[in-house]
Amino acid sequence: MGSIKADSSPLAPQGDQLQVLLDIATEAALSAGAVLQSYWGELREIEDKGKPDNIVTEADKAAEVEVLRVLERHVPDHQILAEESGSLGNAESPFLWAIDPLDGTTNFAHQYPFSAVSVGLLFQGEPLVGVIFDPFHNELFRAATGLGASCNRRPIQVSQTRQLERSLLVTGFAYDRRETVDNNYAEFCHFTHLTQGVRRGGSASIDLAYVACGRLDGYWERGLAPWDMAAGVVLVREAGGLVSAYDGGVLELGTGRILASNRHLHQLMSVELGKVRPLTQNFPFEP
Repeated sequence: MGSIKADSSPLAPQGDQLQVLLDIATEAALSAGAVLQSYWGELREIEDKGKPDNIVTEADKAAEVEVLRVLERHVPDHQILAEESGSLGNAESPFLWAIDPLDGTTNFAHQYPFSAVSVGLLFQGEPLVGVIFDPFHNELFRAATGLGASCNRRPIQVSQTRQLERSLLVTGFAYDRRETVDNNYAEFCHFTHLTQGVRRGGSASIDLAYVACGRLDGYWERGLAPWDMAAGVVLVREAGGLVSAYDGGVLELGTGRILASNRHLHQLMSVELGKVRPLTQNFPFEP
């Protein structure tokens, strides 16, 4: 597997070059996944990152080291944005790797098997490659722009559900939910009454992967980081779905807000999100 230089092409990579990048992302995700498996049930260090539910473990750190090792070997001239290490590499490169070595740390710490490695690659700010590996269910989700999306090398596509009342959605709640009325509680209640159900898995990357393979019909969330979304955005798009801002406009990873669904429900979900007003009664919550 050859190295890709940051200045090897002024245009977005295609064909063989894109496949190489997808393979690099796959190697990184699988290698980190093996690290997570080795720490399962064996955690000794759990640190608080400022909020009681925003934690980091030695598994997060070790898995990230493994991803960085793979990227350093193959693409040393690229930029990297990693959850635990921050910004690394060549800031002038049009390539940016957005890495979450353990998406679902709280789940992992409680031995709740709903976590994943997420490795996304952006080119000039646009998600290009996405790989999500769930080592606890041995599921490898891969996608690259124009190359389609797959789960364990088999093609996947979004659902064909056309009505909200027949849909199953998923969402999550950000770390700042105790400090802001914009905490997604009202949206959760709103969609719970309109659908067959709303799930909260605790791993944004898996939520997006499940939308991509049709297990879930739609997903929205706020308070996310680019590494939470980058890989999953490519998966949903390549599986035939839509990804946007809440209002249906262009997705901007920096806003932390995302709406992803099949093509039938997207506008319906966007309209309903626009109707919701925050729950202000009994806020802030006093335990």
